[in-house]
Amino acid sequence: MKGFTAADVPDQTGKTIFITGANAGLGFEAAKVLAGKGARILLGCRSQSKASQAVADILIAHPDANIDIIALDLASLKSIKSAAAVVEQEARLDVLINNAGIMFPPFELTTDGFESQFGVNHLGPFALTALLLKKLRSNLNARVVSTASIAHKTSTIFFDDITAKKRYNPVTRYAQSKLANLLFGYELQRRLFAVNDATLSVMAHPGIAETELSRYVNGPLRMLMSLITPLMNSAAEGAWPTLLAATGNQVASGDYYGPCKRLETAGPAIKVSSTRASHDVKVAKRLWELSIDMTGIDPGI
Repeated sequence: MKGFTAADVPDQTGKTIFITGANAGLGFEAAKVLAGKGARILLGCRSQSKASQAVADILIAHPDANIDIIALDLASLKSIKSAAAVVEQEARLDVLINNAGIMFPPFELTTDGFESQFGVNHLGPFALTALLLKKLRSNLNARVVSTASIAHKTSTIFFDDITAKKRYNPVTRYAQSKLANLLFGYELQRRLFAVNDATLSVMAHPGIAETELSRYVNGPLRMLMSLITPLMNSAAEGAWPTLLAATGNQVASGDYYGPCKRLETAGPAIKVSSTRASHDVKVAKRLWELSIDMTGIDPGI
């Protein structure tokens, strides 16, 4: 099974691609590859200094790269709205890659009072996608890429305690947010299909990749990760499923991509499957409506 790598990314000349969390890790590696393939890249980043360094690093590899920075903090609806307004001024938007996320932080709330992992990993991308969906839909075969995780396989949506006021476990809340990414991606695909829209909703996960996402990991889990590091994807390899979802010529709406080796933890990208829970239409619709209520932003589809 060959699988998809950065070498398989087709020419992207003329396309504009907005990548959140693009100053490091998977987002940076995807941005670097796509910039080298001719796309105009918009880096959605919270830190201006880190974003500027990312641009400088990409320009070293690709001196003619067309890149701009979009100030974006997914923990703030105000920031999300401001970022979307800036992207709206672009001549076109072909791909939105919802890549940014956090994993296993101590309990905290976003600016708008959301449990941080649910807020940053799900509600933020939901709101950003909703605000940019009209612009995406104006381009034939545009794509929304949602970044999930193998962690979704152990989760459910805690509708009775969505803000984690009763109980907070960083691992289960992360898994919930990743299940939410898939539920959202599949529900978006269903809704686009229902109105005969050619925009693709595609999902991807990096397997286990060595990125800054693990900065909150400590104790026994940190020791375990240090032991398995040689078996993990690098950040560049972890970006392969995202690159396939964003650019593959045979990609269909509703597809889900991940690594092909060692139970989807490493290797080139292939089409993979997600849990039955991620395909639960009733739960997806309930989550969609809850997301509108919590953010006050309706995708209008």
